[in-house]
Amino acid sequence: MATGIKDKVAILGMGCSRFGERWDVGSEQLINEAFIEALADTGIDRSQIGAAWFGSALDSVNVGNSAIPLTTALRLQGIPVTRVENMCATGTEALRGATYAVASGAVDIALAVGVEKLKDTGYGGLPVPGKGTLNDLWMPYCSAPAGFAQLAAGYRAKYGIDRELLKRALATVSWKSHQNGVKSPKAHLRKAVTMETIFNAPMIAEPLGVFDCCGVSDGAAVAIVTTPEIARALGKKDLVTIKALQLASSSGRESGMTEWDGARVPNTRMAAAAAYKEAGIRDPRKELSQIEVHDCFSITELVTMEDLGLSEDGHAVQDVLDGVYNADGKIPCQIDGGLKCFGHPIGATGLRMVYEHYLQLLGRAGERQLKNPTLGLSHNLGGVPYNGVAAISIVGLM
Repeated sequence: MATGIKDKVAILGMGCSRFGERWDVGSEQLINEAFIEALADTGIDRSQIGAAWFGSALDSVNVGNSAIPLTTALRLQGIPVTRVENMCATGTEALRGATYAVASGAVDIALAVGVEKLKDTGYGGLPVPGKGTLNDLWMPYCSAPAGFAQLAAGYRAKYGIDRELLKRALATVSWKSHQNGVKSPKAHLRKAVTMETIFNAPMIAEPLGVFDCCGVSDGAAVAIVTTPEIARALGKKDLVTIKALQLASSSGRESGMTEWDGARVPNTRMAAAAAYKEAGIRDPRKELSQIEVHDCFSITELVTMEDLGLSEDGHAVQDVLDGVYNADGKIPCQIDGGLKCFGHPIGATGLRMVYEHYLQLLGRAGERQLKNPTLGLSHNLGGVPYNGVAAISIVGLM
């Protein structure tokens, strides 16, 4: 009978590149920027790494379609390296592979890497996928802002939310993240933005304006994991362990049936329920110290608060306006600025979120350091609200 992975795997070290328009470097340099930090954090030699998982979603121009670019970039001689992709959950998928390898006893030390250089694709947003026969038949492509604007419309309709009230809540979501991002040296955007600027920004897909949408960027993040016993033998005293790693994929039911109300993301709720069970969390509102959620759009963050069980259904708007998720609120969200300030290099995002929890839990977050955090949750949402994948990772002190 499955028992889960709670406390079976410790994070030995993590690293993160600076996110942004990194025209001066390639994917290999970004990987090394993050890896060198992680390796120095562990105190081990790269020859001690037993296996690696490499996450990259849309960067075939720079890293191809195999795991070889990782082995050559890091000179990982003779070990198994696996290439993974799971849309916007790609970074979490890489971490899941490395974590499961250690938890199973297959290897003592495993590496998870996520990287993406989206600026090199030439698109202002995510690259448009090719339209094959099946794609046209079952999910016609629409732009990301348009897809998530539908989530806002469904949410507003279900709960009877006033248009201006929702707009003010969405603006508060973005304002909060930009306030936090100022304190993140590795963020792409580090400038506070006023509520007035957010309100008056050009509309992209009603009700989402420019500041309701995250940008794209280049970046990489790395985690090196092992067992708690090995971590202690290597001299680690304060251990950050993985409490849960869960993914839930949509079957397409939401887009094919009339039962979906358009106001929530069902597979986020499924992943969260499984993660809470695995981590032994009974009351996430009280037990979680901080959260990083997939704020590709401000409406996504707002709805995710309810999908994670942190706000009651229909009450996230008021919770946001009351400052529940601000840096000094009950459950700080995007304390580093989130996707709004880092951008979204797809393969790196999930690991970048865990990196922030790792720094916070070890007291290394500098001027944005929270007081005595114990548990951090990360959430990724890949695809669109009506057909995608949701991933949840929870880490904490052992």
